[in-house]
Amino acid sequence: MKKTVLLFALTISILSCNKTAETKEFKTAYIDTSKLMDESIEKKDIEEKYKDKSKVMGSQLEVEVNRFKSEAANFQKNAQANGQVWAEQKGAELQRREQELTYAQQAMLQQLQGESGVEMDSLVSNYKKIIKAYGKEKGYDYIYGTGDVASVLYAKDSYDITKEIIKLVNDKYKASGKKEEKPEAKEEAKK
Repeated sequence: MKKTVLLFALTISILSCNKTAETKEFKTAYIDTSKLMDESIEKKDIEEKYKDKSKVMGSQLEVEVNRFKSEAANFQKNAQANGQVWAEQKGAELQRREQELTYAQQAMLQQLQGESGVEMDSLVSNYKKIIKAYGKEKGYDYIYGTGDVASVLYAKDSYDITKEIIKLVNDKYKASGKKEEKPEAKEEAKK
């Protein structure tokens, strides 16, 4: 009987110790990273910058492509009149030029992808720093990311801080004065 009472008292004391142990609740939130990037003014400016740069570089290449097409059309017209030796030489030259144009196009695309990739990586790194500072300031224990690479399977909508982060990054970007001028504004400024 003494053993039972002792065992019962020991069990109660263990349970009461567990109840007094502090259970800390974590403050959590999540950000829809796809939406953050879609609504980021800075990301839109980077995309616009490389779209414009692509047009400029593409137009230069397009001049060469049109010249090549013209020569290829003339080659077909003049092949029989100038003989087989001329046709073989000119055909080899045209093939070489076509290959050079293909390489130039690939190099242009790689250059644009490389340059824009560096800027986008920098943007993502900057956003991570902003989110980390925001989390510390607001007292969050965890901030999760959702979107293309989801790391949250479920969260209450009340934990969604995406709009706050979008406003924060866009305000910081506007305040930095880095916003790209539109090409039309640059041309008007030159006049």
